[in-house]
Amino acid sequence: MSERACLIAALVEGNSLRSTSRMCGVAFNTVLKLVPEIGIACADYHDAYVRNVRAKRIQCDEIWQFVGCKAKNAAPEKKAARCGDVWTWTAIDADTKLCISYMVGGRDGGWAYDFMQDVASRVIGRPQITTDGHKPYLEAVESALGADVDFATLQKIYGASEEPAKRYSPAKCIGVECKVIIGDPNPQHLSTSYVERQNLTMRMSMRRFTRLTNGFSKKFENHAYSVALHFMHYNFCRVHKTLRVTPAMEAGLSDHVWSLEKLASLLDAPITAVA
Repeated sequence: MSERACLIAALVEGNSLRSTSRMCGVAFNTVLKLVPEIGIACADYHDAYVRNVRAKRIQCDEIWQFVGCKAKNAAPEKKAARCGDVWTWTAIDADTKLCISYMVGGRDGGWAYDFMQDVASRVIGRPQITTDGHKPYLEAVESALGADVDFATLQKIYGASEEPAKRYSPAKCIGVECKVIIGDPNPQHLSTSYVERQNLTMRMSMRRFTRLTNGFSKKFENHAYSVALHFMHYNFCRVHKTLRVTPAMEAGLSDHVWSLEKLASLLDAPITAVA
């Protein structure tokens, strides 16, 4: 169990599979085998126990990465193997910082619908939801929550880039445009700052999300498993600096900080769904 915890600690702190293998003194295939096993266990636990969340303010966003190669460079046989662009959808409770739902896949309306249906199944009450200007959210939120939601979009406005052909980062943000879609959302809480900060945490905590390196995922399934491990560690093991507890504790889903050994024990414990 201590060796499993050592491997998990290295992975959730942004190390690659090979560096984890060298640091912990185990074979590379041992680390590679652990990723799907712990990923499935984390995904099952999240699906079973992160439910009935009383979230008042939810922020949603999606973050881009690629598997194998970028979509523009993917041959037909690569695309058939699910290589190319991949998006991770996240919904975070702005008060507890709990990641309520996440989904790895495409970015079209079908994925937006499935994502918001999952969010709706995990929250109780009437939440206020803020998203960016991605159009599929408009129908997806209404289909999932109907009129029992206060929903608004926040679209950032960027100035003209001085060197559009060479500039890697976005141009300077010069303003925002907010639109009320459903209900009566509180304008003081129209923000996507927390979920965008969570996107940065993902890039910093998973080697697969590091830009301009060769650490990207080579297989779609392992990419999804890595995301599941990240959010399980983020919700239950990692103490939030401002909250001084884990997001799961703040949301009432746990009464203590999980150790990495307990996280690793999910490999041996059967997951049972709760009502």
